[in-house]
Amino acid sequence: MSKSLDSPVKTLTAGPHHIIYAFSREHPPVMTALPGETVVFEVLDCYGGLIRTEADSFDPATWDRINPSTGPLFIEGAEPGDTLAVDIKDIEVGDYGIITAAPGTGARGDLIRKSATMIVPVKNGLVYFGDSFIFEARPMIGVIGTAPATGSIPTGTPGHHGGNMDTKVITKGSTVYLPVSVRGALLALGDLHALMGDGEVLMCGVEISGRVTLSTRLVKGRQFPCPVVETGEAYYVVHSAETLDEAAQQLVGHSVDLMTSHTGRTPEECLTLLSIKGNVQISQIVDPLKTVRMEIPKSILGSL
Repeated sequence: MSKSLDSPVKTLTAGPHHIIYAFSREHPPVMTALPGETVVFEVLDCYGGLIRTEADSFDPATWDRINPSTGPLFIEGAEPGDTLAVDIKDIEVGDYGIITAAPGTGARGDLIRKSATMIVPVKNGLVYFGDSFIFEARPMIGVIGTAPATGSIPTGTPGHHGGNMDTKVITKGSTVYLPVSVRGALLALGDLHALMGDGEVLMCGVEISGRVTLSTRLVKGRQFPCPVVETGEAYYVVHSAETLDEAAQQLVGHSVDLMTSHTGRTPEECLTLLSIKGNVQISQIVDPLKTVRMEIPKSILGSL
């Protein structure tokens, strides 16, 4: 059952009782929505609003309180074994973003001699980086996921449930396909960026608060081997593992599984197509697990 998109919009605020730091079935839902209803998530920045000036710095010891995520949202009719399709309608970001550096963090924390914080104005769709550069803002969602069947996964960690995938194609106009492992799915999201490069090598992009407008759909009785992101021209299979090598090898296998199940082609045919038209891309290399994605053009996969 779905509800008209013309129905009143529901807003999930980023209040203290609407924030989680781990994806878990133990978190009670803070709101319920029908598939098709429009929901607005108000989202804190990844530091939870604790960094406000350039005199404030990030403490790596607080990693377990990183990426506060708004939710969880209970989706009526979502049952284990389904897939939740999340249609991202809009991402609005705040007036300023935050970039922090701390010794020992990121891809080359050994090169960072002292902690530093930069407050970055974001105005009229532009990011003002000091006096040297002005960049076009490209807002994206770093953390979006559903509750796993068992256990608890910190919002700073990516996985099969989604989570901290830091994948820059998760933006306005994209659809994110996530597994439903518990009744209601228990969707939550956070960690917005006004701008982030692939790899997120410093450990952060332009971290920012904001609002995400979305609606959901259900694919009943069917799941994909990994989270999948759909854009206008391609599907992106997203996978995370302890090392980039492991993540990339496993990603190729999952991409072949997805293609064989949806096209009927042989594994050899799918590997050939992926080798000449697919693109293995790095999402991030700084989280507890590393995340990669396979871009598969719709011209060779069709519609999911």
